[in-house]
Amino acid sequence: MRRVVCPGSFDPVTNGHLDIIGRASRQYDEVVVAVLINIEKKSLFTVEERIQTLQTVTKEYGNVRVDKFHGLLVDYCKQQEIPAIVKGLRAVSDFDYELQMAQLNYRMSGVETLFMATGPEVSFLSSSRIKEIVKYGGSVAGLVPDLVQELLVERLRG
Repeated sequence: MRRVVCPGSFDPVTNGHLDIIGRASRQYDEVVVAVLINIEKKSLFTVEERIQTLQTVTKEYGNVRVDKFHGLLVDYCKQQEIPAIVKGLRAVSDFDYELQMAQLNYRMSGVETLFMATGPEVSFLSSSRIKEIVKYGGSVAGLVPDLVQELLVERLRG
């Protein structure tokens, strides 16, 4: 079985994330969406909320599983017997950082990293920008799943 992991904080999941997850699901037998548990980072949504949201918005893909991990991604990959990581790239700045991580990950564990360019219609999206737009009263309709927009408005505007 060909398996890959799509890691991230997904705080919140955007249509850019879903672009990569959906396209990966068409290429691989199983895609594990792995939510990073980072206790040093203040997140808007809990890990469990992010997992539940991801499970809901990826349910149309029969081969996507949502999980969580803490620590090194390559250790998670070894534990789960996942040979490759899929990372979405929005811009050259993403590539600079992700290439260094990919080389380090490969050196440490032999786990491959595969880069997928995000679609141009979502290449400008980031979770932090989405949160900022909602916080200041803007609409993110079409940039995130409807469920995520509702959760953002509830959480950031009360």
